[in-house]
Amino acid sequence: QVQPVESGGGLVQPGGSLTLSCAISGNHGRIPAVDWYRQAPGKQRELVAVITPSNKTNYADSVKGRFTVFRTDVPDTVFLEMNNLKPEDTADYFCHIIHSNLWGRGTQVTVSS
Repeated sequence: QVQPVESGGGLVQPGGSLTLSCAISGNHGRIPAVDWYRQAPGKQRELVAVITPSNKTNYADSVKGRFTVFRTDVPDTVFLEMNNLKPEDTADYFCHIIHSNLWGRGTQVTVSS
């Protein structure tokens, strides 16, 4: 099993958009459930969004209506589309394969004018 790899982070102005990608490779035996976490400086890691193998999704209240998680099967990639970004969304964002507890190294998102 191979850890997921995030990409797509960067600097964006308030109200802007970014889409993060989580590339999943390796034989996990099944389509994995994946979640996105974020960790802001000095704060605990928090759950942002989840997508199940059947593409059911769930979101933290703080991002509902602004973030969308979706996936492609070939290649197996999970995306986190983030719209109307706010300074409080600034954090390192991590992709996590739930059943194997594999974490990516994260990608940094900074929302600032």
